[in-house]
Amino acid sequence: MPTGTTTPATTKSPLEANRLDGRRAVPHLTLEERRVRGRALREKTPRSNHAFWADAPGRLDPIALLERQAATRLPDLVPIRHARMRVSPFAFLRGSAVVMAQDLAQTPGTGIQTQLCGDCHLANFGAYASPERTLMFDINDLDETYPGPWEWDVKRLAASVFVAGRGNGFATADCQNAVLATVRSYRERMAEFADMRILDVWYSRVTIKDLLDLISSKSLRKQAEKLVAKVRQNTSLKALSKLTEVVDGHRIIANDPPLVRRVTEEALGAEARTLFDLYARTLRGAQRHVLERFQIVDVALKVVGVGSVGTRCLIVLLIGCDDDDPLFLQVKEAETSVLEAHLPKAGHTHQGERVVVGQELMQAASDLFLGWMTGPAGRDFYWRQLRDMKGAVEIANLSQTNLARYGALCGWALARAHARSSGNAVEIAAYLGASDSFDRAIAKFAEAYANQTERDYQALIAAIKSGRIVAALADGV
Repeated sequence: MPTGTTTPATTKSPLEANRLDGRRAVPHLTLEERRVRGRALREKTPRSNHAFWADAPGRLDPIALLERQAATRLPDLVPIRHARMRVSPFAFLRGSAVVMAQDLAQTPGTGIQTQLCGDCHLANFGAYASPERTLMFDINDLDETYPGPWEWDVKRLAASVFVAGRGNGFATADCQNAVLATVRSYRERMAEFADMRILDVWYSRVTIKDLLDLISSKSLRKQAEKLVAKVRQNTSLKALSKLTEVVDGHRIIANDPPLVRRVTEEALGAEARTLFDLYARTLRGAQRHVLERFQIVDVALKVVGVGSVGTRCLIVLLIGCDDDDPLFLQVKEAETSVLEAHLPKAGHTHQGERVVVGQELMQAASDLFLGWMTGPAGRDFYWRQLRDMKGAVEIANLSQTNLARYGALCGWALARAHARSSGNAVEIAAYLGASDSFDRAIAKFAEAYANQTERDYQALIAAIKSGRIVAALADGV
């Protein structure tokens, strides 16, 4: 537009017309202007300030927060959640995203926003297959995804590294080194993304091949290749043999209460088909066309994870041509993100849609059958495949060296997700800079918050012993 020209009040400018999801369009700045903006934020929020953590006097009781969450969940499953959380401080951290959300809201920040995982810890990264069957490494659990300060994901990931290292019996120095490796990887990868074109950032991905190429030891590479081969077999066909049985000539999901409970045909009725149709309408045309070739055979409630235990989660068995052509879908209840209470409203009215949109923004490739719908009593749900070459590292089996290496991989994947979803890589990278100032600050925060996590974990143990809350694992768990 020529200088001095104004846009008539009745005409939207190109930027106004290009608003997404009701968000205000941001004026385009030059790369140098964005770098200057990022560096200037060091004056407002010095990088050393991120080391801060102290238990504020008005901090809410973490057990009360867990009790409040439990009020909306299936009451007979809540004791299983508590029992899984009492296993270790790391397990407690996994299940208490709601606690850390309130704490992160009290920490300093730059004001730069990105799409957040919302529950960014070591166990929420792993392998899965893209629709093109490429084995990816990425964030694989985004139930709490929400737009917010990029620092929150970094701090939760760093804290999880320190807590995991301490749980594995590592010395404080080894835990700090693992955190430094994680944050350094995030910072250096973000600098790389800041120098890339927009579409190159969007198309970037971390594949298992990329990870294998980083392994120089022949013996370690051989072990890794065996693990990858095992992950590739983790499909719906394998789930069929583990989760089902044949009764009176019909393939059904095997009952294993309370962890797996079949929904009877009487309870299922036409409602499940109606809900399935509502979900299918949120898929793109090609995906919906493929899904229509499958028929629902059985449905069951299935307990999953740690933090998700007690929410309404189901698995749906569908069959295509015959019993050797199965598809397992997972249906997860999507509650309000734990971050929402501490951040501006993001504009999503459907929590399932929030998860799906966040997942598509952050993941380099998302599940072919990712969709959402509203279920009974107005509850929101999202759908995805149950097993599609999904695999994860056993955090408890990592050595000091491998914890640092794995943390660095997660830092890489997180930087890619933040750069991809927000377009703010230039500002974040300029703020972080080339020194390790931010890395060292986060290492201090991670240790302080690990101490906080252990205090909260002990509060959980005390609440269980006093009978304030009930913790009970199912047989065989």
